[in-house]
Amino acid sequence: MGLPRPGLWLKRLWVLLQVAVHVAMGKVLLTLFPERVKQNILAMGQKTGMARNPQFTHDNWIPTFFSTQYFWFVLKVRWQRLEDTTEPGGLAPDCPVVRLSGQRCNIWDFMQG
Repeated sequence: MGLPRPGLWLKRLWVLLQVAVHVAMGKVLLTLFPERVKQNILAMGQKTGMARNPQFTHDNWIPTFFSTQYFWFVLKVRWQRLEDTTEPGGLAPDCPVVRLSGQRCNIWDFMQG
């Protein structure tokens, strides 16, 4: 694949700073105002349908917000989105996919065989 474009490194740095500030602010707010943050997260869960699952209690997943694992997950997702974009007239990204057998490959490899 080669080295990423130089502008991609700047975008990655910007995303790293955004995610770090988001997680830090969330952690501070979760410490200072735990009930209000819990209400906001539950309201978001209602919109996505997550809170409607009777076997999914908020005590299991609210503490995971703004944790180290949350930071790395959000950072990874945001970085992948940066790499999966293309410019008009440019090549489409060769995104990773998973076959039904569980084998990981890229779209181009999947289409070839």
